[in-house]
Amino acid sequence: MKISGFTFLRNADINGYPFIESVRSALPLVDEFICAVGPSIDDTRKKIESIGDPKIRIVDTYWNENMCDRGFVYGQQKMIGQYQCQGDWAFYLEGDEVLHEADLEKIKLSLETYLDDHRVEAFYFDFLHFYGTPYQTGIAGYRQAPRIIRNSIRTIAPDGLFWVVLDKNKKGRYPRARHSGAHIYHYGHCRNTKKMREKLRQVSKYWGGQPPEFHGYGNIDIAELRDFKLRHPTVMAKWLAEEAEHTFTQIKNYKPTVRDRRNRLRFWLEQKLDVEISKKHFRALD
Repeated sequence: MKISGFTFLRNADINGYPFIESVRSALPLVDEFICAVGPSIDDTRKKIESIGDPKIRIVDTYWNENMCDRGFVYGQQKMIGQYQCQGDWAFYLEGDEVLHEADLEKIKLSLETYLDDHRVEAFYFDFLHFYGTPYQTGIAGYRQAPRIIRNSIRTIAPDGLFWVVLDKNKKGRYPRARHSGAHIYHYGHCRNTKKMREKLRQVSKYWGGQPPEFHGYGNIDIAELRDFKLRHPTVMAKWLAEEAEHTFTQIKNYKPTVRDRRNRLRFWLEQKLDVEISKKHFRALD
C-alpha cells in the first residue's frame, strides 16, 4: 500500500498558516507528499524546501485570477496536487490543518483494512476548528469531512473542501466513506489577527467578494464555542507559542443573528436527540 499526501499553498508564510507543521505532521504516515505551490511574495517555497525530506515534491503552479466563483481556483489547485499523487490513497491536508501523532497508526490501519474493499472510496475525519485561541473550538460549521480519497476513482473538486465522484460524465455524487478513526486539527481561525487580516485581504476575491472588516475574533455567538482541554499535536508547540492568539473577548453588546438562533436550535436538538446535525460532503458507510 502506498499513501500520497498533498496540499496547495500560496503566500502561506505571510498569511500565518502553520503549513510547515502541517506537512511535518503527515510525513511519518505518507510515502510521498506533493506541495503545489503558487506564485508567492514570501518564503513559502523556500521554507518547504528547508524541511529537507526526500518524500516532499514541489510542483510550481499558476493561479487563474479570473476563477473567482465560490473558491473554484482552490479546487483547481487542489486537483493539480492530487493529479501528481502516485499512491493508492491520496490524503489532502490544507495548510492550516494538522494531524496528531497519536492518530497516525489509526489512520494507517483504516487504509490497510479497506484497501481492497472498493465500496470504500474515502475516509472522513472529525474536525477540531480552533477559534479565537487554541483553547476553544467552534462547532457551528462542518464537523466531519473527507480528507482521504481512493486515488483510482474519477473525482473533481469544485472547491478546496470536498470531492465529487463522477460515475457518469454529467452527474456527480459525494464519495462513499468510512471514518478514519482520527481528527483533523484546524488552526486557521486562531492565527494572530494581523495575519488573519492579511489573509482575508488576499483571498476574499476568490470567493467573489470584498475583504470583510476584521478587528478580531470576538464577533461571534459564544454558544458556538466549546472549551478544549486536550493535548495539541507536538509539532504545533512552537507555532502555538509564537503565532496564535491567546486571549479572546466577545465584542460588547453582541446581538445574536438569525443564523445564530438557527444554530442554537440545532445545538439544542442535537443534545435532546443525541444526534449530530451538520452538513456532510460524503455518504457514510459506518
